[in-house]
Amino acid sequence: MSTPPDVSVVIPTLNRPELAVRAVRSALDQTHRELEVIVVVDGPDPATEAALAQVGDDRLRVLVLAERGKAPNARNQGALAARGKWTALLDDDDEWLPTKIEAQLRLAATATRPSPVVATRMISRTPRADNVMPRRLPAPGEPLSEYFTVRRGLFYGDGFIQTSTIMAPTELLRRVPFTVGLRRQQELDWALRAVREKDVELLYADEPLVLWHQDEDRDRISLQNPWEEQLAWQRANRELFTPRAYAAYTMSVLSSMAAPTRSGKVFRELLSEARTHGRPGPLDYVTFLQIWTLPPALRARLRDLIVGRRASASSPASSSAETESPGKVDAR
Repeated sequence: MSTPPDVSVVIPTLNRPELAVRAVRSALDQTHRELEVIVVVDGPDPATEAALAQVGDDRLRVLVLAERGKAPNARNQGALAARGKWTALLDDDDEWLPTKIEAQLRLAATATRPSPVVATRMISRTPRADNVMPRRLPAPGEPLSEYFTVRRGLFYGDGFIQTSTIMAPTELLRRVPFTVGLRRQQELDWALRAVREKDVELLYADEPLVLWHQDEDRDRISLQNPWEEQLAWQRANRELFTPRAYAAYTMSVLSSMAAPTRSGKVFRELLSEARTHGRPGPLDYVTFLQIWTLPPALRARLRDLIVGRRASASSPASSSAETESPGKVDAR
């Protein structure tokens, strides 16, 4: 490109050429044209390089890393290479709707702080149904750690942020990089650290502008449940949470990872963690017990029945396709 773009799009990928090309095309098809797309190939991958070479758009740049470092590192490398004032993140298995960047830039212009993080709602798509997430946006003055973690019902999806919805100043992504080595809750970790910066505010576009593909026929690290790693991260970052949020996270997200152990010792450890360092509410106890006592398949059926019925009553196009624990994982 002869002139610097307004927005740099960073897409980490490895060994998924068809998905990477789909993501790239959704970025290049944006109504806002002054952008570049940086695909960060996370280690040698000739098939992906060959597929991207067929795209035929001079706004596409391909950065091949010498060795694999996983998605958080790839995002950081993409932000370092970005030329735009803004950097928007896109996972290789997701897609954007055409007006996403245009809507985010319009919203960014209304910011009251110099470094706004601009997110959007998204469509969570499974073979069963589509569901718009988050179901609600942050209330004025609501602590963001509570917005992301505290449930108002038995099932997740009230507050939410996902990597492919995020656009932020490139300088901020360099100042607050993604945590390399963290397998789960990468966007939650980043968002909670970013909003602690004095010049940052979080804005949400009301429209669902990202298509989040779930339950597709491919390997996913989400089939693993690294609850011990996640507990260590949570303990090391306790200052990011209010006591209310710390308890809610422990008794919902973390418990969803740990419950397949069916271990009474782990059950007691997490309950003690929430009570000692957090402030659980009544719904947290109900959530905790249903996660530990009901089989995951039964919980999913109940979720589909309850949330789907509620959603269909308000919007025929919306149904329940949410996950028990939020956030993308590093599947590459």
